[in-house]
Amino acid sequence: MSTRSKAGRTGARGRRGGADRVREGGAALNVFSHAFLVLWAVMAAAPLIWVAITALRTSGDILGDPMGLPSSPHWQNFANAWTEAHIGQYAVNSLIVLAGSLTGTMLLGSMAAYVIARFTFPGNRFVFLLFAGGMMFPVILALVPLFAVMENFGLLDTRAGLIVAYIAYSLPFTTFFLTSFFRTLPTGVQEAAMVDGASHTRTFFQIMLPMAKPGLVSIGIFNFLGQWNQYLLPLLLNNENETSYVLPQGLASLAVAQGYRGDWGALFAGLTIAMVPVLVVYAVFQRQVQAGLTAGALK
Repeated sequence: MSTRSKAGRTGARGRRGGADRVREGGAALNVFSHAFLVLWAVMAAAPLIWVAITALRTSGDILGDPMGLPSSPHWQNFANAWTEAHIGQYAVNSLIVLAGSLTGTMLLGSMAAYVIARFTFPGNRFVFLLFAGGMMFPVILALVPLFAVMENFGLLDTRAGLIVAYIAYSLPFTTFFLTSFFRTLPTGVQEAAMVDGASHTRTFFQIMLPMAKPGLVSIGIFNFLGQWNQYLLPLLLNNENETSYVLPQGLASLAVAQGYRGDWGALFAGLTIAMVPVLVVYAVFQRQVQAGLTAGALK
């Protein structure tokens, strides 16, 4: 047998051995990554499950064994939280404020992003940087002037004041996100609409906005989560009348009251009620959120 043949077989075995080692390393990395994701999922879901289970226990059971299971479901906790703890009223207030603020944020943010992304005008870059800079400005630094402005306009302790504050709080990130998304959309459709005589308004609402649906859904979910869980702004601007509290304020007030009432079951029931809309929204729009986050990279 020639030396060349032996060398060829030796090289082939070496390449197969290298490929086997690569496959083994990839399999080990795959197992590790899946184990890490499972651990992460358990760490994220365990507190939510514990809150939901605890919401079905009596206050005595909770204090006796905080990590135990309910001997029998105590559904009265939800009734107490909804009526006696006024969680129902707080949830309605949150929904009303969120309907106005989310609509205003998405409308103004998409219009501003469309103009910045699709039109060239003096100061275009500067306006975009202003919105980007607004993301870097901590809202806590604006609390004192914001309070003074709202007081001068008579918007303290009103739903309209909260709606305006939420829109201003969410608009920079919304505009920044949608500007990048509008830039990925094809220009041919817009140009064809303009050639056919469509106005800028019609082109935006009937053509470009439907094409940007994945991005709108994604940023809408983020705005929904941020505004639904907002606590600092309502605490500053809506703190005089308890009946006008939004849900995070109501839950904080209920938590403080447990030092005097001791209805821990109602507290956990209120927390569960606050979690349900967020989980439902994400479960319904999960695919759209993923599509919106990856659309820019795919295009």
